[in-house]
Amino acid sequence: MSVPRSRVLDLMKVQSRIFGTIYNPQGLRTGNKVLRQRLKGPQVAAYYPRRTVTIKDLQKVFWKKFELETWDDDEEDRLDALAVTKQRGKGAPKKKRTKEESKKFAGKKKKQAAVEAGKDSSF
Repeated sequence: MSVPRSRVLDLMKVQSRIFGTIYNPQGLRTGNKVLRQRLKGPQVAAYYPRRTVTIKDLQKVFWKKFELETWDDDEEDRLDALAVTKQRGKGAPKKKRTKEESKKFAGKKKKQAAVEAGKDSSF
């Protein structure tokens, strides 16, 4: 004994209205499985600790309002270490200011690589 399709669809419509589900007679993918899941944002946000006030934040506030100088030991240590490495010749190279300066040194590496490649193949 088979039941007509229209009767089954009517039953599905009433069932979806009663139980608060979506009526989907073709069985298409709607994404409800993903939308029903709990949101992950609050859990991810709670995982990381809250941001605390740093010395740099205080320096910005006090310098703007009262023009007071503050002392940051870590920053001073960093600057001292940079000065020492620069005196030893291990510091960062100077930045090129113009296009001519940057072009002046751009081709040297390519020329050296070509010369070295030529030397290697001449065995």
